[in-house]
Amino acid sequence: MIITKTPFRMSFFGGGTDMAEFYEQYGGSVLSTTFDKYCYVTARHLPPFFEYSSEFSYANIERVKTVDDIEHPLIRNLMKFKDMHEIRLSYEADLPARTGLGTSSSFAVGMLNAFYGLKGKRVDKRRLADEAIYVERVLCREAGGIQDQIAAAFGGLNRIDMDKNGYKVTPLIISNQRKKEFNDNLMLFFTGFSRFSSEIQKETEKNIANKIKNLIEMKALVDQSEEILTSKGDLNEFGKLLDYTWNLKRGISDAVSTDSIDRIYQRAMKAGATGGKLLGAGGGGFLLFYVERDKQERVLNELEDLLYVPFLFENEGTQVIYFKAEDYDVPEKYLK
Repeated sequence: MIITKTPFRMSFFGGGTDMAEFYEQYGGSVLSTTFDKYCYVTARHLPPFFEYSSEFSYANIERVKTVDDIEHPLIRNLMKFKDMHEIRLSYEADLPARTGLGTSSSFAVGMLNAFYGLKGKRVDKRRLADEAIYVERVLCREAGGIQDQIAAAFGGLNRIDMDKNGYKVTPLIISNQRKKEFNDNLMLFFTGFSRFSSEIQKETEKNIANKIKNLIEMKALVDQSEEILTSKGDLNEFGKLLDYTWNLKRGISDAVSTDSIDRIYQRAMKAGATGGKLLGAGGGGFLLFYVERDKQERVLNELEDLLYVPFLFENEGTQVIYFKAEDYDVPEKYLK
């Protein structure tokens, strides 16, 4: 049996520039972090005592006789990709799916990590990220970028640069004290809405040709935000940049925001937030705000109808947190 623990991510700047249609021509950059909310994947081989050969527990429970019978596209494609059979797998998470935190990519990375463990292998984080990108974007044909898989695998507060030749992950050089101050000034709220990010990403991809100027500017904001965090400058400037990039992002697609989200955003700003943004592709999920400590109580009172989610940054990325070797003989039919 093996249990993996994989963090969710929040993207500050550069979202949208991590789509191949953009970065292969112009280069992309993202500033993001993982934080202490996780998904957990438990996997083991299923003993041959049942009418079904594999069992999967997530929002639904599936019991199947063949891999082709699996309804969940990510599980089905990963089972085929890694040639896995006779598996009992469960997925649990600290936060709900389809909320702009890269949950599906964290699931993909965590599942890959678990499958390699069952095979008695340990692979590096880059391979986990690369294969999660391949499975989601190629095998599952899900629209979207590549930052989520990279963040989930590597973990930490990073700058991710990408072009047609690949990607580079650069941890931000920042003191513990400044990092804590930065973390303490961020507030996360659940809007209660959720949508499939791939639906929004498809709309965004259609508009890329018409919004190249905005995306190039969003990429440039990665440089500015990195400079703010790694220097001794005013951290409030980071919050102002969040507000600026949110308005840029809203200009890329009408699907990014809704009237309800816009109203919530304006309420927080009037209560004292310096800036903020909706995490993920858009359409719903979690709103992140930069709020100075002395103004946070006012923002909490104003948004008391929403769920406030305290969090701390994390640095580990995907991990194996439990492993017990199994005596499992691969059935002869799978060796042919």
